[in-house]
Amino acid sequence: MSIRKLLVALVPALALVALVSATAVGGAPRAGGTFVDANGNTIGWVRLVEDATGVVHVNVKVQGVAPGKHGIHIHGIGACSPTFAAAGPHYNPLGFQHGLLNPLGAHAGDLPNLVVNEDGDGRLNATTVGVTISGGPTTLFDQTPGAVGSAFIIHLNEDDQLTDATNGNSGARIACAVIEAA
Repeated sequence: MSIRKLLVALVPALALVALVSATAVGGAPRAGGTFVDANGNTIGWVRLVEDATGVVHVNVKVQGVAPGKHGIHIHGIGACSPTFAAAGPHYNPLGFQHGLLNPLGAHAGDLPNLVVNEDGDGRLNATTVGVTISGGPTTLFDQTPGAVGSAFIIHLNEDDQLTDATNGNSGARIACAVIEAA
């Protein structure tokens, strides 16, 4: 068979694969937000994609944050002002304890620490099954009467992933991003 005949035979099949792939990726529930610091400066973003199995992929990129590890959590109210306290406590619709290492189960909003390099650039690429974008009892949207969505908060200090405190053990809130459906 000539290469031309092979290509003519394969093009319709490849087009169908491309269409199905684009629909699957494009149709996935997505959400995101823009991080601002205490002065209202934009310092980065968060993007969320829920795959077909219900796993939410979390991608964060920030700049201008102090080097080191920082606790990062999903908080229960989609608000960052007038102060970051407006975001409320960690998102915890199922009533678990704080910390990914807690044997009693973690808050739905608990995530691995954000690591920031010496240049102040931080990235987090993680997955979670604690929340959904699409709906259900752990959806990131419509959690509090009168409020829509939730917020990501970056904290000053590292989270030990175990200590159960009202808002974890990561210290002050240094950045916030309201989550909105994409």
